[in-house]
Amino acid sequence: MEKIIKDMGDSPKNVKFSTLVRVCIHCFGTPRNKGTSHYVYKMPWPGDPRVNIQKGKGGKAKAYQVKQVLAAIKKLEEKDK
Repeated sequence: MEKIIKDMGDSPKNVKFSTLVRVCIHCFGTPRNKGTSHYVYKMPWPGDPRVNIQKGKGGKAKAYQVKQVLAAIKKLEEKDK
């Protein structure tokens, strides 16, 4: 999983949506998805406590959402230190 996350940071425009979903489930748990195209993951901090992802064109993840996921992972890692 660490290699996948590193590769995502190296090339956020070329991440498959299915890969991003796998990473999110591994890091954040099961998404809240009630029949919509949005996958919403709850975060354990106050403020805007969620990560929201949605499939882009061609089965790819949206680059800005990949960056948001990576930022949330980094914040979780810092919180656990």
